Amino acid sequence: MQTIRQILKKKGRKTWTISPETRVFDALQVMADKDVGALLVVDGKTLVGVFSERDYARKVILLGKSSKVMRVSEIMSSPPIFIEPDITVEKGLALMSAKHVRHLPVMEKKHLIGIVTIGDLVRSLIDEQKVVIDHLEKYILSNTSIT
Repeated sequence: MQTIRQILKKKGRKTWTISPETRVFDALQVMADKDVGALLVVDGKTLVGVFSERDYARKVILLGKSSKVMRVSEIMSSPPIFIEPDITVEKGLALMSAKHVRHLPVMEKKHLIGIVTIGDLVRSLIDEQKVVIDHLEKYILSNTSIT
């Protein structure tokens, strides 16, 4: 089973961050520009939350509030749920499912080193299953005798 570290090695460690004081509208613009569904909220060098499309939809739009006035700190998911890099993909998916999140910051020794999405983890799991299926098919075909 692959680890979160292996996924980060393949996808890269690029993260998009904003400050807690960023206006929600500006954060949404960053998300649109970078084509991401969540931004990590950092105060100095400390991860303090995650701001996602889901936060916006449920805590701004549906409540009739203004994204041009509200700050990210008012609606971000905090404290942030994170994962460590040597955790397996399977455990990462279990955490995402249990906590109902789609984005997990990756922290190592209190330092932010990347982010993984549910899509990253599902892709990894599918790729591993394809390899296992391929090996099993080859094994079965090599052990089948024609009579």
